[in-house]
Amino acid sequence: MRNRFVSAALALGVASVFTFSASAAYVADFEDLTLAPNSHWDGMDTIGAKSFTSHTVSFRNVSYDWGGGFKSWEGFAYSNINDTTTPGFGNQYAVWTPGAGFGGSGIYGVAYRGSERPRLTLADPAIIQSLRVNNTTYAALSMRDGDAFAKKFGGTDGNDPDWFKLTIHGVAADDTPTGSIDFYLADYRFTDNSEDYIIGAWTLVDTSSLGVVKHLEFDLSSSDVGAFGMNTPAYFALDNIEVIPEPGAALILLAGAFTLRAARRRRV
Repeated sequence: MRNRFVSAALALGVASVFTFSASAAYVADFEDLTLAPNSHWDGMDTIGAKSFTSHTVSFRNVSYDWGGGFKSWEGFAYSNINDTTTPGFGNQYAVWTPGAGFGGSGIYGVAYRGSERPRLTLADPAIIQSLRVNNTTYAALSMRDGDAFAKKFGGTDGNDPDWFKLTIHGVAADDTPTGSIDFYLADYRFTDNSEDYIIGAWTLVDTSSLGVVKHLEFDLSSSDVGAFGMNTPAYFALDNIEVIPEPGAALILLAGAFTLRAARRRRV
């Protein structure tokens, strides 16, 4: 009888843990930010390092004033620009999907890999279950058509094995790495050229294998490299970061319940 009571309590505890985890999960989707129509924020109104926050997730932004009216930024910006046809650097804030953000939402993140990896930071360590990524219009049209700095992916005959890769790094609260995930934003390495692709839709990336993290860092690499580094525009778009808070305390209680059950079994 006593064992059945402990088993029932333990089952209730397990159910409570999972109910708690599900109810506490949240999504950073940038929709709590504010923008005028067809605009963006890139941090260049305040020079230096700073961050913006969506649903408690912070996104690092660094801006520079080089003098002579020239400024630049790196890290994360956010945008609601819907322009899938204009090529070039002047359209660096647009995602390559009609309707802007994931699911037709208005605002999304834009990342630029400059001198440092773009970094997002959680308020508390947690599991980032997944996120949505996409190409920017600037990067996609550069790869599809080529431009003054970058080659047309596939080359003139379409046979060049080109690629553009996003690498997502998990970082723990003590700044130790937890793992990494590769995702190809474009891939022309297939024997059959009809399988070559440039991502042009909001695509789910499962990041749960990175475990409990405090930060995610993002890197970009490409087959198109020149004397000054990567020629492919170092941009990607980001939306809908799904966060599941670490159920540490609940799991400790659950472990205690297991210990109690085992001890009582030994006394029976």
